[in-house]
Amino acid sequence: MTRTVAIIQARFASTRLPGKIMLSLGNSTVLAEVIARCLQVVGVDEVCCAVAEGIASDVIAAEARKSGASVFVGAGDDVLARYIGAARMSRADVILRVTSDCPLIDPGVCSDVIAVRSRFDLDYATNNLPPGFPHGLDCEAFSRDALEDAFEKAALPADREHVTPFLRRESCFTRMSVRAPDASYAQQRWTLDHPEDYIFVYNVFRLLGGERAPWMELARLVQERQDLLGINASRVDTARLRSSILLADPEAHR
Repeated sequence: MTRTVAIIQARFASTRLPGKIMLSLGNSTVLAEVIARCLQVVGVDEVCCAVAEGIASDVIAAEARKSGASVFVGAGDDVLARYIGAARMSRADVILRVTSDCPLIDPGVCSDVIAVRSRFDLDYATNNLPPGFPHGLDCEAFSRDALEDAFEKAALPADREHVTPFLRRESCFTRMSVRAPDASYAQQRWTLDHPEDYIFVYNVFRLLGGERAPWMELARLVQERQDLLGINASRVDTARLRSSILLADPEAHR
């Protein structure tokens, strides 16, 4: 039986927003919220936090375990090696990749990406080629075999740091991307890199009052609130929106 593990990469260091994944969102931390949402993803058997080595990361490992995740500690800069270590430790056949600075990650979207990878027996599936979901809902699902291949062959520093560029680029891998039903929401920024992002996310969580709304419901709510949209509008990643990489849409194969 296929074993699927959500692996969340996490480190304490951040030049633009230090300690961002341990920031408070009311009743939980950013990291605890990401883990809680990954535990709700259909098809996930385990959530593993892949933590960068170093004494500063001890608090992250403790928070991850408290929140229901297993922990693997590995290389700080070679995140690809850290992912391989976590995948091997957790005996993963399929990996769902999520980053720890996305506390609004949507379990339903992640479930869809996992399902598409399984349905078409793909090496790799994602939901951002092209971008259509708010920035902060990005996720990827790929086979352990594909990850092992990337680990053995990827040599560029960017491939090692960002885990999946080799899988997204090389023609030997089969790939698809789940498209958003309304791509206009791609301009919303729900990820944490800057102080303005934290102010935005904190206010969204306060507005939700502890509820986890489906992403489209939340996106429509945010769209109607110019006071929210304006908080981190200057930080929107325009290069991401201009991405020219397009993968096949699974809807076209129904």
